[in-house]
Amino acid sequence: MLKQILILAFFAHLYLVPGKAFAIIQQPEDKNSATVNSDLGEVNDDFQEYFFEALKQRGIENYEKANEALQKCLAINDQSPVIHYEIAKNHYSLEEFEQAKASFQKALDLKPNDENILREYYENEIASVDYESAIQILQKLIKIDTKYREDLADLYILSDRYDNALSLIDSLDIQYGENEYRTHLRRQIYARTNNTDAQIANLEKAIKDDPKEEENYLNLIYVLSDEGMEEEAFKTAQQLLKVSPGSSLAHLALYKFYLNKDQPEEAMQSMQMVFKSEEIDAASKYKVLNDFLLFVNQNPQWENELMEVSQMLSKQENEPSLYRKLGEYYLKSNNKADALRYFEMGLKEDPANFEMIKNTLILRIDLEHFENAEKLASEARDIFPAQPIFYLLNGVALNKLKNYSEAVEILTFGLDFLIENPRMEADFYQQISVSYAGLEDKERANEYKAKAIKTLKEATK
Repeated sequence: MLKQILILAFFAHLYLVPGKAFAIIQQPEDKNSATVNSDLGEVNDDFQEYFFEALKQRGIENYEKANEALQKCLAINDQSPVIHYEIAKNHYSLEEFEQAKASFQKALDLKPNDENILREYYENEIASVDYESAIQILQKLIKIDTKYREDLADLYILSDRYDNALSLIDSLDIQYGENEYRTHLRRQIYARTNNTDAQIANLEKAIKDDPKEEENYLNLIYVLSDEGMEEEAFKTAQQLLKVSPGSSLAHLALYKFYLNKDQPEEAMQSMQMVFKSEEIDAASKYKVLNDFLLFVNQNPQWENELMEVSQMLSKQENEPSLYRKLGEYYLKSNNKADALRYFEMGLKEDPANFEMIKNTLILRIDLEHFENAEKLASEARDIFPAQPIFYLLNGVALNKLKNYSEAVEILTFGLDFLIENPRMEADFYQQISVSYAGLEDKERANEYKAKAIKTLKEATK
């Protein structure tokens, strides 16, 4: 409504003679025009000019300028609710919520129970995280239109008034019948209050009412599992599979039960169903893979199967960095050989991945694969010419290969790219010292060793 008012007023300003700009909007047959007159009141030319300047500035998102113009309107007439309303909206757009609150309240004092003012005032209070104030405003809106009652349930949850929220949801369900949104709110309350019995009962009722809705089975499985009720959760998953034999979501639950029951063949079948499913998101698939990793860590005879499903998942999700996740997993388990194998597989798929290059280099050096390390470090310097870590690792590999002259050259060059990293700087000096020692230049070797010690001491102060 307000938008229509402002458009009408704008065209009146453009096309009518100054001093008679609101003559047309005083005609009784145009209801929108009458609203303009009642909102702005009898105004002079200066007031109109400032008002339309404010609208123009708001239109180009210059909210400070808009409010400067509106303040000039207030100096002429401070009893116009639409001016206070416009000022409030500009403060809101600037995220100046306290100033917006004061102006919304002034607008409301001048025009009580206006739905537009109340609604935007309510949004301001939500943005400023003043839920109690928002509840009070929303209760006024509900008197105008009962559609706001669901918003009130949301607010009760946000302000931890769960009994009020449940009571309101019950009332709405009785009046209008259950709907998906209120069911979601109810379960959210049960989860927040740890009312597991009510949550389970609600989900069981939902399954009974609509046996084909898979999400209810899954939610019930997760709740039962969290409560340690593994057999009940397993039976629910099997029940879902009977109702929907082709359900990949059922296998999203079943694979874990099979692993726990030491039935790896069945677990593998369920996992493959999960990985092939287009219905299941990548994050859930990675969780399944992580569980399988934990299983393989205890049962290494399933390593080949792990490789197969990893490759399948990587191709299906177009996610080469999956190998990095696997490498990091084995690295945390201190299984460096397997970690290196996965990082190297990842590099074949994504040869310019910074983290995988770095991890691969460190592991190759650690596992004494010095020639491969030197080759990769040289390639990495070409891809990332300003990254000092690759010059350092290249230098380490060259020192291990006893190519001391080349190591000095690369390490010295790499120092130029180092910025405020004293620990890495000390590592550079240490490696240059090793190079000079290999070249039997004891003086320079001692010089750089002293630099390394001094830099490291300063870094640890």
